[in-house]
Amino acid sequence: MERDRAARHRKRTAYAAAPLAACVAAVACAVGGAFLLAPPAFAQEGGPRAGPAAGAAGKKIYQEANCVGCHRWHGGGGGGYGGAALSLRSTALTREQIVEVVRCGRPNTGMPYFERDAYAADGCYGLTKQDLGDAVPGAGVRFLRPREIETVADYVVAEIKGKGDPDHADCTAYFGEGSRVCQQYQRPGSGEAGGRPPGER
Repeated sequence: MERDRAARHRKRTAYAAAPLAACVAAVACAVGGAFLLAPPAFAQEGGPRAGPAAGAAGKKIYQEANCVGCHRWHGGGGGGYGGAALSLRSTALTREQIVEVVRCGRPNTGMPYFERDAYAADGCYGLTKQDLGDAVPGAGVRFLRPREIETVADYVVAEIKGKGDPDHADCTAYFGEGSRVCQQYQRPGSGEAGGRPPGER
C-alpha cells in the first residue's frame, strides 16, 4: 500500500512538473535567440467578416495605422519605413495568423505590435518584453482595439490576400475613379501600356 501511494505521488509530481519544464525551456530558447528563427504558434483559421461597410472600415484602419508605409496601398510590400515588408498579396498566413501578427508584431523585425498591452504579460507567444530584450517589436503609430485589429485583418483577407499584381481596378477601388495615381495602370480594354508604377515593385 505504501509503495502504491508513493508511486502515484511520483507520477502526479512528474505530470505537474512537465508543463513548467516546457515553459522554462521555451523562455530560455527565446532569450537565446532560437525563437527568432521559428514562426510563432498561431490560432486556428477563422472567417473574414465581409461587406462594403466592413471593407471601408478596414481600409480606414489600414491607412490610419500606416500599414501603407511598408506594405504599400496594394499590400505588395517592398521597402518602407520598417524595412522590406512582406507581400500581403502572396502571404500564406490565415486570418487568425494575421490577427496575431498585427496584435503582437514580429520579434526581431520591423513589424510593430498594435495592441497596447501585447507584451505586458505573456499574451504574445508566451513571452514578455523582458524575455525578448532587444528583439521586442516596436509599437505601431497608434494602438488598435481588438475589434479594429480583426477588422483590418478582414480587410487584408477580403481585399488583398491572394490577388496577383495590382491593376487599374485595384487602384481605382482604393483611390477612387479618376485618381492620377491610377494613370500608371492599364485600363481594361484600352491597349495602353500599364503595370505597377515605378518604385512600387
